[in-house]
Amino acid sequence: MPLVRSIGRWTMTALVINTIIGSGVFGLPAELTRLLGRASPVAIIFAALGVAIIMACMAEVASQFSEPGGPYHYVRATFGPFLGIQIGWFHLLSIIGGIAAVAHLFMDYLVTFVSLSTLERDLLLAFLIAIPAVTNHFGVRAGANLSNILTLAKLSPLALLILFGVGRLVHQAQMIHASEILSPGLSNWVRALVFLIFLYGGWEDSLIVAGEVKNPRRTIPFGLLLGLLICTGFYMLLQFITLATIGTNVTERPLAAVASVLIGPSGAAVVAIAAMVSTYGWVSASLLNAPRLLYSFAAEGDFPGIFAKLHPRYQTPTVGIILFALMGWLLAVSGTFLWIVALSAASMIIYYAATCACLGRLRTWHPNGDAFRVPFGRALSVVAIGIALLLMTGLHTGEALLMGVTALIATANWWWVRRRVHAALHVTAVQ
Repeated sequence: MPLVRSIGRWTMTALVINTIIGSGVFGLPAELTRLLGRASPVAIIFAALGVAIIMACMAEVASQFSEPGGPYHYVRATFGPFLGIQIGWFHLLSIIGGIAAVAHLFMDYLVTFVSLSTLERDLLLAFLIAIPAVTNHFGVRAGANLSNILTLAKLSPLALLILFGVGRLVHQAQMIHASEILSPGLSNWVRALVFLIFLYGGWEDSLIVAGEVKNPRRTIPFGLLLGLLICTGFYMLLQFITLATIGTNVTERPLAAVASVLIGPSGAAVVAIAAMVSTYGWVSASLLNAPRLLYSFAAEGDFPGIFAKLHPRYQTPTVGIILFALMGWLLAVSGTFLWIVALSAASMIIYYAATCACLGRLRTWHPNGDAFRVPFGRALSVVAIGIALLLMTGLHTGEALLMGVTALIATANWWWVRRRVHAALHVTAVQ
């Protein structure tokens, strides 16, 4: 039975905005200011342009698939199991890193209300991650409802902060000089753009509903473009307010510090609560969606069959949910917020580039396919890959090493699959 196409252009736009604006906005403004100073709002525009190119290419590729799995499935179908498994593992790392970074940020805001030792913090973090994991075990509807409830209140406090900030600080706006753009240096610019990939990340999840969109060739580009423009304006205003209020001071809770200056202690408390609600909602949503990627792995035969087994009563991938929750907690307690963000962003960059690389081959295979077509798509896909390669130079040594370890694990996974397939073919031949 075909899916009902009920999502119009405004609903699609709202979906894009909701998937982009999440947790990073609560933790990254001060770091962007530290790296680039008054040029940080310009970086937000540059990042938006780069993301727009990647968006366009990935939208074309995604419009040609209806099966679950995302970039893992696109790359596997286009370039074969080896690269598909590699991309699948980086997607897994990105999601686990996202869960860890967001959970870490939740605790950073929680300690504004209560004082916790390191052990108490780690144990409480385990408990908080376990709640959405258990909820998602009992069914998709329960997990989706929890996620929706937790994300209802995330935008209004930020809009209030922008209203107060623009009203009080608009007179401080000044033109940015070329020297302020050049003085941070290329390495700082690339590092800031890596963080901004995380800030803009998540929009690709809105493409999952492509089969339920009215007139997708028009609605999807409209929603992606308008949603990106709105988020860019939102981020620029928040960055300007942060810059004008606390300057280059580095803090783990930048927007709470801004609210404390603009509104007072009560404003800081409201922003802290909003950050906790938003970040916890993101963790809940990730533990709803991410285990389905492991399910896709196992369904293709690229992972042990236990990950394709669903709970007999609730029809949920329980083993995948447990694994994601455990790995997210371990990474959250072992790294800093910015380190985990960089790791997650680097993983995003890799699967963004790989998906964009699919565009040219798919056009060759299906020149007249029923799909959304990006003007100058082949050229844009090359530009997108170039952007990804540039951003990868912004990784630090430890982050690059972990990316290499992930690639080795993915290679071992592919080797295991290959051996199993060859063994099955041998048994069939003998019989």
